[in-house]
Amino acid sequence: MSVKAIFQAAKVEDACSPYDTIHLKVFYPAQMLGSSPEQNMGVFPADAQQSPFKVVIFFNGINCGIESYQWLAIKLAERGLVVVTFSWIAQNIPGIVAITPGVEMKSLTPKVYGTKPTASALPTLLAALERLQSEGVLAGLLDLQHIILGGHSAGGRVAIESANPHFFPQVVAAFSYGAHSAAIMQLGYAADTILPLPDALPLMLIGGTGDGVIANNGALYGVTWKQPTTPIRRTFQEAISGGRDDSYLLLLEGANHFSITHPSDPTTGTTWLDFPVTQPEELLRNLIVEAIGLFIDAHVRFHPTALANLNQLMESHQPGIASFESK
Repeated sequence: MSVKAIFQAAKVEDACSPYDTIHLKVFYPAQMLGSSPEQNMGVFPADAQQSPFKVVIFFNGINCGIESYQWLAIKLAERGLVVVTFSWIAQNIPGIVAITPGVEMKSLTPKVYGTKPTASALPTLLAALERLQSEGVLAGLLDLQHIILGGHSAGGRVAIESANPHFFPQVVAAFSYGAHSAAIMQLGYAADTILPLPDALPLMLIGGTGDGVIANNGALYGVTWKQPTTPIRRTFQEAISGGRDDSYLLLLEGANHFSITHPSDPTTGTTWLDFPVTQPEELLRNLIVEAIGLFIDAHVRFHPTALANLNQLMESHQPGIASFESK
């Protein structure tokens, strides 16, 4: 299957210039027909036979460029999905300019948390998808009633916190890598607090046993984590009530905070805090994308064998899988 991408730009309401523009890169299953637009402009038609396409919106980690997630976007598009990545340079923290997934800090405060989405970029991204549905190579081919949120680190956090049908009825599932819902003390929370998630939709939390970034940032939450996976495990145990058999916790042996990125960028972000990877990196990436793909196939696309295949993969005891739980 051929995967191609198109670019879009979108203005963010209420954001101040020059930090008011999001640039999107949208990956999709394509056909190569040898037409003039293909040859002259590199614009390829979508493979309409696979439509309508479910859509994944992927939120990057802070100061993680979207090129580090291109491998994942391509792999998911090869499974018949449209995948949106985006780049937004802004000041989520006054005075600090960064590539951001879009974090609405006011929505994280004690009096507001849970009443509003924390993903400040999401309304803009949803509006951009509506425009893509009306014009261009994806016009009429998107299933905008079945949108999956995913993300890494801070981007994973806003994905799982914003997966609430009361906020966005078109969002139907969410996944994260290297993310948890521990409360930042500086915002007014008691130490060692785990905040609840919406818990209304299928969720998959993925983390690595060698996540040095999480392990070294416990002071933000007033605690020293016993294990790098402790806050991710506690988020699964305490922030999600479960009972529908559509929530999952997958911990990868030897994976670190940036195992979901390829290539990783050592010039920015917090890569220096991370622990070394102790498993083959390609093995870990294959497990990540296969788990996410089967999760979407089972709970969004409702493929008849996907749930059994997901459980079989997780119970296979193959290298790289440290533990797997569902509820």
